[in-house]
Amino acid sequence: MTSEPEILFDVQQGLGLITLNRPKALNALTLDMIREMEQVLPAWENDSAIKAVIVRGAGDRAFCAGGDVAGLYREMRDDPSGTLRRDFFREEYIINRRIYRYRKPWISLIDGIDMGGGVGLSAHGSHSIATEKFMFAMPETAIGLFPDVGGGYFLCRLRGALGVFLALTGHRLRAADALWAGIVQAYVPGAKLPELVAALDAADLAGESSRRKVDGVIAQFAEDPGAPSLPAIIEDIDRCFSGGTLQEIVTKLRAHNEWAQKQLDVLAKMSPTAMKVTLEQLRRCANRSFEDTMTIEYRIVQACMRPGHDFFEGVRALLIDKDQNPKWNPPTIEGVTAQMVEAHFEPVANDLVFE
Repeated sequence: MTSEPEILFDVQQGLGLITLNRPKALNALTLDMIREMEQVLPAWENDSAIKAVIVRGAGDRAFCAGGDVAGLYREMRDDPSGTLRRDFFREEYIINRRIYRYRKPWISLIDGIDMGGGVGLSAHGSHSIATEKFMFAMPETAIGLFPDVGGGYFLCRLRGALGVFLALTGHRLRAADALWAGIVQAYVPGAKLPELVAALDAADLAGESSRRKVDGVIAQFAEDPGAPSLPAIIEDIDRCFSGGTLQEIVTKLRAHNEWAQKQLDVLAKMSPTAMKVTLEQLRRCANRSFEDTMTIEYRIVQACMRPGHDFFEGVRALLIDKDQNPKWNPPTIEGVTAQMVEAHFEPVANDLVFE
């Protein structure tokens, strides 16, 4: 039997089309998919016949729900000396950086879930387009991880304390809120996406103004997604999530309102270590280049891949055994020391450093 390819590449009318093709797995990224992109993307970037790249997800549920973290868990369980936990993130982050620096328009058609590793494919490109099925989140603290794939770069550049709020709570955004926050550039109904692609096919996107030309094509199909919900709570977010430490944030939430109590309930489920590491990640990456951010994130993630880290317990509880009852170690934010956090930022033997 032949299985479907995990990722599809096609060229039509000068557009490079990438389809993430694991719909049953919500198009979660595997190392093989990442490696295939690295084989194709440089060639497309240097091919004068390719005027733009479009990325989309197969099926009707997801653009990309993240990386295949269950595979990382299985390797730790079955082959502790394996290299997947090293290679997957290193090569994924190289792709993230390639997208950020891509010289041609990078257009993500997000018709469904966009989380974790999927955000790394969409947020750093020139154009992200959301449909009515769009659902954004960076939910990594729930599995003992942190918002990687360049999350340290774009989250801390959102208005006020919004990035901290999204990073710690994994709060989900629909299209209207993502557009308001600047995470996507346009809302286009899913039924119009084929027409949009056809219009991009037909458009002259050549020259240094190619991104502006793409803006013009998208504007022909963009609609109003409705009223966002974030403006009504952004003052609460700024007031409560602007604390310099996790303890300060918790203290502010405890002294606030009913909305704040709901956020405390959310934070109580997250890995204390992951939340403290995330806050330090955003602090350190606030004024760094994209490349410096990826170096920092690679160091953090390799620390998270060590035996006994909360990451493996989080994946077990939420994705493997699905008992929804992770046993975090330490179990409280007070138990996470500064030394434990600092250990996540130390250089590693195979440091990811961009020239």
